[in-house]
Amino acid sequence: MDDMTNFGNTAEARDIRHHFHGYTNARRHMDVGPMIIEDGEGIYVTDTSGKRYIEGLAGLWSVGVGFKERRLIEAATRQLEKLPFYHNFGHKSHGPAIDLAEKLVGIAPVPMSKVFYTNSGSEANDTVLKMVWYRSNALGKPEKKKVIARTRGYHGVTIAAASLTGLPYNHRSFDLPLDRVLHTTCPHYWKEGRDGESEEQFATRCAEDLEALIQREGPDTVAAFWAEPVMGAGGVVVPPKGYFDKIQAVLAKYDILFVADEVICGFGRTGEMFGSTTYGIRPDVMVMSKQITSSYVPFSAILMNERFFAPIADESDRISTFGHGYTAGGHPLGAAVALENLAIIQENDLVGNAREVGAHFRARLETLKSSPLVGEVRGVGLIAAVELVEDKQAKSVTTPGRLGTMMNAAMHRNGLISRNMTDTVAFCPPMIITRQQADDMFEIVAKSLAELEAEVGAPA
Repeated sequence: MDDMTNFGNTAEARDIRHHFHGYTNARRHMDVGPMIIEDGEGIYVTDTSGKRYIEGLAGLWSVGVGFKERRLIEAATRQLEKLPFYHNFGHKSHGPAIDLAEKLVGIAPVPMSKVFYTNSGSEANDTVLKMVWYRSNALGKPEKKKVIARTRGYHGVTIAAASLTGLPYNHRSFDLPLDRVLHTTCPHYWKEGRDGESEEQFATRCAEDLEALIQREGPDTVAAFWAEPVMGAGGVVVPPKGYFDKIQAVLAKYDILFVADEVICGFGRTGEMFGSTTYGIRPDVMVMSKQITSSYVPFSAILMNERFFAPIADESDRISTFGHGYTAGGHPLGAAVALENLAIIQENDLVGNAREVGAHFRARLETLKSSPLVGEVRGVGLIAAVELVEDKQAKSVTTPGRLGTMMNAAMHRNGLISRNMTDTVAFCPPMIITRQQADDMFEIVAKSLAELEAEVGAPA
């Protein structure tokens, strides 16, 4: 729509003219235009028409302490006035980066050694994959370069991270995944479990599938395994009972590193400081972003143990440098905001709030299972999902994505912003949410579901 007559000379028209959006149908955007968010406070955001919404996905799973938190604004201002930028190349450093590295090592769920800074979860996962390859070379194992992630896992969108991601839209037309990246079974018991198979039997099968893949590829060629404690963008998939214990036993058997992607789960979302704690994961590497600064500043960090770090350090000594880094890696503004953000999370016990309010919200969502359109309710802490179906017994839909898109639109009309992944509707509000606000969110979900039932003519 070249003339954009429906929008005139508005901000919407200028957006259509100049702004190429991520995760958007670029041609359709020219017809429908953007919803422009103008303000945010607490768990709410307001658009340019003045309509207020509950931000039910905390932006993109990320604004843990809510919008317009004065302490973060003031921390950023103080740092900008003191040292607005410096880098960490060539033995340079600065106070916020040092303080944050010490803090992260101190709160890690397992013994860790070093922190490496990047700017996003995607960059962090790309960097870890480069480090895995670098480490294998350092150990004299040039053949040990393959890595395994999971179908429906999400690890980002840069070339290596998108390869790790196990979702078709992140691969199609991009010539991905890279051939060194393999995928194993998605641990979604409700969807992937077989008739008569218990949850623990399904977890055993997932571990057996992983081991069979390692054996087919050759154990000496597989270097690392990637997993989110709870899958986020793949549909809020909560692991079945015993899953990570069984997976870790396989990894230990073949000397394969475990990379825990804590980009969504980290800093309280699962009701523990880290998802790794929730599920007894003992990672070699942890990838962190999103809630580390509540997304007030783009920032990410890689936390690694000595087993991972030492060969890399030795190789950098042999070569004379570690030839990788980012101009803004460890940016003083991001590090200062992260430190204040973590202080807020700990001082206000937002981890406990996520656990308690999350349990209340999920209990309310469970009541929706009486709907003919609700196949499963799942989640942990303050992350949850409702999976919509047309045939509850077959756990199926006729047109994938139709119900999820319609439900998302209904919630939007009713004042709740969320996101559907095909026919799964996800909820991941700011961790400051109160019990009453969670009830308000649930009432919008229930009302929207009733509207969806009427729209599709679902049987009572």
